[in-house]
Amino acid sequence: MPLKNSLLLLLTATIWGISFVAQSEGGDAVGAFTFNATRNLIGSLVLVPVILLLGRLNPSGKAVSSSSASEGNIFSRNRTLILGGVSCGICLCLASNFQQVGISYTSVGKAGFITACYIVIVPILGLFMKKKCSPFIWMAIVLALIGLYLLCITDGFSIGKGDILVLICAFLFSLHILVIDYFSPHVDGVKMSCIQFLVCGILTAIPALIFEHPQLSAFKGAWGSILYAGVMSCGVAYTLQIIGQKNMNPTVASLILSLESCISVLAGWILLGQKLSVKEIIGCIIMFCAIVLAQLPQKNPKEA
Repeated sequence: MPLKNSLLLLLTATIWGISFVAQSEGGDAVGAFTFNATRNLIGSLVLVPVILLLGRLNPSGKAVSSSSASEGNIFSRNRTLILGGVSCGICLCLASNFQQVGISYTSVGKAGFITACYIVIVPILGLFMKKKCSPFIWMAIVLALIGLYLLCITDGFSIGKGDILVLICAFLFSLHILVIDYFSPHVDGVKMSCIQFLVCGILTAIPALIFEHPQLSAFKGAWGSILYAGVMSCGVAYTLQIIGQKNMNPTVASLILSLESCISVLAGWILLGQKLSVKEIIGCIIMFCAIVLAQLPQKNPKEA
């Protein structure tokens, strides 16, 4: 199960890494809030037929004995699902919009590094939720930060307006990961993901309508980017994140998801012909070493 979950999260990071270009181009074309609102609403719509299909293929998947299938239990389960979806949607809305606005005031490399700092924030916040980390994982976090710095920071480091916005985004993505960790073992991941996108899309549509006044003509050159971000990055990747994080250490999950930065650089090299410097190659190698190191404690559990 841990290996399967790790592979799902790696696939999630891959989709996010490749979709960075779509996110950048789409946001420039229609505006940050309009882009995020549209992609999340599309992500929610994409999951509706998936939920219906899964329900038809496994109609008795949630069935339990009549003695335990009381209305109270069903109500409690649905309440947990809705609460989880709304909570995840609020966190995702705040995090993604802070990131999208922050990117316009800072460099892409710095934004990528600061966002990925959630790999440090998650275990620190997790301590308050009694989520302890082994020494191997803390070592992996340090290695990952070194790798991310080598990978993303090319022109020195200073703090500006955009950097502060993206740092807030990193804290919010940390909360998003921990909220998923709390709710995912108790609910259907696909349904919670669908609710998450619906909530995020509706909340983001409010500032989009107030500040950006979206018009249909602006979408003409951006539909490709929006559809990829909506279907793949939202509908597929965030759902895989919820499923992959189930019963998994949230710190290890955050480390795997932080590979998004590595994959975005590799995607630029493979798909766009952007060459990697020696510094960036070393950063990628260190990042992958950190992920491998973070997996080691799971194979040799200390707690019985």
